[in-house]
Amino acid sequence: MLHLKNSGYLPHDAPILLKKADDLIADMDALIRDTRVSKKYLEFDVSIAKENLDQLVEKLEPLGDLDHARHLVEEEIEKEKALDDAVFYFNNERFWECHEVLESVWKTTYEGEKDLVNGIILVAAALVHNQKDEDDICISIMDRAMEKLGRSHGKYHGIDVDEFKNKVSDIIKTKKISTFAI
Repeated sequence: MLHLKNSGYLPHDAPILLKKADDLIADMDALIRDTRVSKKYLEFDVSIAKENLDQLVEKLEPLGDLDHARHLVEEEIEKEKALDDAVFYFNNERFWECHEVLESVWKTTYEGEKDLVNGIILVAAALVHNQKDEDDICISIMDRAMEKLGRSHGKYHGIDVDEFKNKVSDIIKTKKISTFAI
């Protein structure tokens, strides 16, 4: 996962950025699978040998300066740390990473907690689609998330579930997608 600093791009620029990035690295043995645009970052899903990462960053410099790069692998993380990381990623519009880290939590939960975590995962996934300018898909996934969040209330590891549900519900009702902190 590669994050470049966003200098003014919007989610509707994601397909154009993906094409530009592909053109910039055409002579490299690398693959950019997807591009997402948040307020802070241009996020690229990249497959590349570690030793070629610096060259990739240099070639993508016309799109933005490097903020950070992270090798994503499924890992076992202690639940509290995973939830803290998920909140950090969500609040920094790194929704794909939020989704990924919550998957490890979801796998170890049961009944109501499983639905709650799945609902949060779905909201993060929905916002990934918003970052790709796929707002109809975003709203559809948020509808599914609300079904999972349905009976959950109160606080969950520092997340105000009622406020979270209200924000998602408002987005669904108004069809005006905006990011928010949890």
